[in-house]
Amino acid sequence: MSPTPLVVSGWSAVSPFGVGSEAFRGGIRAGRTAVGAVDRETFPGPFAEGAVVPDFTAAKYVGKKGTRTMDRVTAIAVTAVGGLIDGFRDELTARPEQTALVLGTGSGSVQSIMDFTRDALAGERPYHVDPARFPNTVMNRAAGQSAIWHGIKGPNTTVAGGSLTGLLALGYALRLHRGGHCSRVLVGAAEEYSTQRSWLEWHGRADAERDTPLGEGSAVFLLETADDAASAGRGALARIGSTGFRAFHEPDGAREALAACVREALAKAGVAPRDVRTVAPLGAGGPLVAQEEAAVADVLGDDADPRWIRIRPLVGDTSAASAALQMAGVLAAAGEGGLAPGEAALITGIERDGLVGCAVLTGG
Repeated sequence: MSPTPLVVSGWSAVSPFGVGSEAFRGGIRAGRTAVGAVDRETFPGPFAEGAVVPDFTAAKYVGKKGTRTMDRVTAIAVTAVGGLIDGFRDELTARPEQTALVLGTGSGSVQSIMDFTRDALAGERPYHVDPARFPNTVMNRAAGQSAIWHGIKGPNTTVAGGSLTGLLALGYALRLHRGGHCSRVLVGAAEEYSTQRSWLEWHGRADAERDTPLGEGSAVFLLETADDAASAGRGALARIGSTGFRAFHEPDGAREALAACVREALAKAGVAPRDVRTVAPLGAGGPLVAQEEAAVADVLGDDADPRWIRIRPLVGDTSAASAALQMAGVLAAAGEGGLAPGEAALITGIERDGLVGCAVLTGG
């Protein structure tokens, strides 16, 4: 028996457009860039421009109590998860162990890890570090705090996989539900802008890619069966058709690998190439951009004319949150009713370390 397909019945975003899905929807639908000059006193580093969540602090959006040592990526994640579950908090309270959380991240908070290590090395005594800040150095800090803060008691998982993290988290969430470990899943990814991250990105990029500014944000989605969504009075914004991943060994092989990945994902979802109306590419820097769009064209055909939603020029390189924000961009563009029956959307990405991935969403 084939697994019951899951639908997206709600979503939330924290982005450089502001806090909440409405702010994100407004920015995407207007095609307005959120990239601007970076406050170099707050974020000293090599990038003059970037895209940060405006006026964001943990105290402002999460609360003053218990957030003194909460780092930025954790606060962003807790805020995004909170914005999503506000609509079904009563259900969550009744059966908290039936709700899972799968959250993607880079390395957690690079800023927290490097600051804590520096304090241990440069302080008068290595054990004079602030022990309250140690939890920020582990990768699953954001997922754990999001669950604790909002009373989520089901499986809690952190996934890391570069720019494709959101797609990898989505695939894991589907398997988690298929295995009977939960009745609904909150899935998404989060990334922060920080001085340490900016320097790591700067030194890790080729010279031609250093012009792409960094961004930050989070997007989180509620996945459940269509029957559960309907019984709770929630509509299906999109169905998760399939996800897929492949690897390539040489840069020139990225196009072929992604094309094969997309063909398999469309076939698995039962979607004809002509039905793909929206494409949200990762748009990573350098020659990978051309290879990504060429791979999609190879599959959809020359006559296809989908709507392209390019997120990166609007919110910068959000690294681990990229694919999740691409998915949020598809839903934002679709409007409050979600994807129309018979309509499909394709989310794609090429990670410069040799992995390609995609997801297919369908309407109805």
